[in-house]
Amino acid sequence: MLSFVSRCLAIALAVILLSNTPLPLLSNLSFFNRQEADAVTTQAAPTAYTASTAASAALTDRVEKTLLSNGLTVLTKEIHTAPVVSVQVWYRVGSRNERPGITGISHQLEHLMFKGTKDRPLQFGRLFSALGSSSNAFTSYDMTAYFGTVGSEKLDALLELEADRMVNSLAGAEELKTERTVVLSELDGGNNNPGSRLNKSVMAAAFPNSSYGWPVIGYRPDVEKFTVEDVQTYYRTHYRPDNATLVVVGNFDTKATLAKIEKIFGKISAPPKPVAKAAPPIQNIKSPQQNPIVLREPGSVAFLQSVYPTLPPITHPDVPAIDVMDSVLTSGRGSRLYQALVQTGLASGVSGNASTMIDPGWYMFGATPAQGKTLPEIDQLLLAEVAKLQSEGITEAELDRAKTQIRANYILGNRDISSQATQLGYNQIVAGDYRFSDRYLTNIDKVTTADVQRVTKQYLNPDKRVLGFFEPTVITGQGGSTTVNPTHSEAFSPGKPVDPAEVKRFLPESALTTKIDVPNPVKPIKFVLPNGLNFLLIQDKSSPSITIEGRVEAGSGFDTEAKAGLASLTAQNLMNGTKTQDADAIAAVLEDRGAKLGFSAGREGVNIGASALSSDLPVVVKQLADVLQNPVFPAKEFDLNLQRNLVALKSELDTPGSLVRREFQQKLYPKGHPFHNMRTEATLKAIKREDLVKFHQTYFRPDSTTLVLMGNFDPIQLKQLLVAELGAWKATGTAPVLQYPPVANPTELTEKELTLSGKTQAVTLMGHPSISRFDRRYYEAIVLNQVLGGDTLSSRLGTEIRDRAGLTYGIYSYFQVGKAPGAFIIQLQTNGKDTQKAIEKTLAVFREVRDRGITQAELDAAKNSLINSFPVNLAEPDNIAEAVLSDETYGFPIGSFYEFPSKVRAVSLDAVNQSAKELLLPDNLLIVSVKPAETKK
Repeated sequence: MLSFVSRCLAIALAVILLSNTPLPLLSNLSFFNRQEADAVTTQAAPTAYTASTAASAALTDRVEKTLLSNGLTVLTKEIHTAPVVSVQVWYRVGSRNERPGITGISHQLEHLMFKGTKDRPLQFGRLFSALGSSSNAFTSYDMTAYFGTVGSEKLDALLELEADRMVNSLAGAEELKTERTVVLSELDGGNNNPGSRLNKSVMAAAFPNSSYGWPVIGYRPDVEKFTVEDVQTYYRTHYRPDNATLVVVGNFDTKATLAKIEKIFGKISAPPKPVAKAAPPIQNIKSPQQNPIVLREPGSVAFLQSVYPTLPPITHPDVPAIDVMDSVLTSGRGSRLYQALVQTGLASGVSGNASTMIDPGWYMFGATPAQGKTLPEIDQLLLAEVAKLQSEGITEAELDRAKTQIRANYILGNRDISSQATQLGYNQIVAGDYRFSDRYLTNIDKVTTADVQRVTKQYLNPDKRVLGFFEPTVITGQGGSTTVNPTHSEAFSPGKPVDPAEVKRFLPESALTTKIDVPNPVKPIKFVLPNGLNFLLIQDKSSPSITIEGRVEAGSGFDTEAKAGLASLTAQNLMNGTKTQDADAIAAVLEDRGAKLGFSAGREGVNIGASALSSDLPVVVKQLADVLQNPVFPAKEFDLNLQRNLVALKSELDTPGSLVRREFQQKLYPKGHPFHNMRTEATLKAIKREDLVKFHQTYFRPDSTTLVLMGNFDPIQLKQLLVAELGAWKATGTAPVLQYPPVANPTELTEKELTLSGKTQAVTLMGHPSISRFDRRYYEAIVLNQVLGGDTLSSRLGTEIRDRAGLTYGIYSYFQVGKAPGAFIIQLQTNGKDTQKAIEKTLAVFREVRDRGITQAELDAAKNSLINSFPVNLAEPDNIAEAVLSDETYGFPIGSFYEFPSKVRAVSLDAVNQSAKELLLPDNLLIVSVKPAETKK
């Protein structure tokens, strides 16, 4: 179950790439780093009615709606909790507005909107990077949105950039040529996933010859033949002020900002021709002749998708009841489908999602059978649960829980300014009114059990559903493997780096300064219990919520080679039963209140994450204390969890991004190193319940645990609660400490190539051992990486490999730092036939930076970008809690992360270029690629 905004955005396509990488990346502010993890989070539901109603009012309270004379809708809301502002422009155009022959053109145009304008003919990613903006864009069925968050002093510049590209985008032949290949790379990356391929067939049958029936990214033959005229006509038709909503939320003065908006956007003329109306999608009124649709292709895991193309538009009065139905069926461990399919061991996973759109939408089920179960069996079980709900209805307890979950998701999902701006933009564009969520939550409260039974009967009619099966013909896990003899002899010289001075020509002088308003530093209250448990409390009254971030020194580095995966299984099973509660009881306590609590094992530690309404903090603390101290690891739950992990492993080995990470890590780190061990079918099957008990007893200790609690609470009362609940936790002996043997650099350039059947895109990692968080060159490394590949749209690698050559949808570099020395890594995705060419060009850029260094102008631009992004990163409460936890984990003084701007500012050109010679080793690289098996060399 997703919130009514998230469910739409989940199927959107983003143009900026940092969130799309399969590997966890370090943020520009690396103290926000979270370890890679196999997370299994128990999610619970929402809040009390009074709290949720207040939160709803808080979102639309103080919002001013202004309509400019050219038709532009402007929504502004002042929030002065942090010195940042979010600017978003939403256009009411998406794949819904397309027609056969130009499918995917909305998404292609979104990409082209970053390629420059007539007055600013350069990559807009460079402009946003100069502002320190957290900028992105996405295209979905009903809308296209562009959004950025910057320091308040950069507001004017962001407004000017958005106004410029609303009407002046270049989108010419050269821009289309390079960006088309980028989109095709993105399309191929999506098709690597069998789920995307099955969904394409199922949706086409559910919405034949209609816009909701084709993928947002479009069909490849259409994407390959867009003309400049096609794109420009589409742009002029839909990108216009009377088809857009501008949302500004954050730290600004409304009167002054509206005057600037009038000056900047008001001069844009609306075309005289009215906005073109999209033809409403035609819902399929009966199942297709081939039902189920069967996709037999190489893969690792069988699964099904079932679509009911029957839901009403988002503004229909039945939508709240449909969402309650969805929550009862799919939300959390206590949901109908989890209990009937997953808890019984019949399925390894099950999901459902209601997609209510501008036009009539759909409901989708997805399920993966457990080992030994068939797709038809799982399908019949899904139908039986739907029929049961239709015939018997739901209980009052289920109704109350679902309402609470929906409200809580809303409240907890709108704590930061960017999320609030997104909610307002979505409301206005899709539902036609920024206050839509107010009415929605009010109507959620009015839903009855009879309403839920009625909408289930009306909209989940099995005669109208479209069913799809994915049946693997070849088990692809691990694929083929060869060692490649490097032959990088092509004479290739990178183009001249883009001069950062170009950026200065197109931004106001004030936008290029590094003078920033740093958020008021938080002052955590630190105390340590006699048992060694470490607490940091941060009081934050900006919202009626709390966040918990924690860490236990019990990561996968403690796994043995024979039982790799033990740390992760232990973390996942903590919530499966204690001395006084079984797994269902633990989940119910949380889900009934809308709280979230989860554990995930990374390499160096286990991460703890929780969020809830402030009023539910005592309950969350008690549950957290119980599962940390008293897990019993019930045999039945362990067996079920193990089976789910075995299925997940098959999928992992069939996913290029996951497989390349495994191979790279095992090749880079030798046997005996904590990072070498990776789970396999044999190691998972070797793990017994007793191993989890022993691992917990050994590594889960109060003196190895740190908890950061941030939110609206009384520190004195909270301290008393923590002492009462966790003060008796005991440990004996000395806490184990991970030992990290030295890792030698590769002696030469080494390549390894693996193949997977049924894939359409290659993924490559290249890198070598590098530094830890304690390295004296840490800040020089951050600045160096920002220039080389830290920002895809403004870095050397992004410019050369993506913008100029058009060889990849995404290329990134990062230093993977921790307590132990990690690795420097470059990651890219390409068409399999282009992989070698992309590697050649990447190595050339890599060597050039190592040999010649970066320029003073690049240094200044990188420092400005990093410093300007600092307050933006701290605008989210979770990021502050993570930063405090990171400082504590590394043994830095409280609040050290606030020194980030001054540390970056102090970095010199000589120091960066010396670090480049020391830290970049292009001749000692390990290169691992996972390519489609069908790729011809």
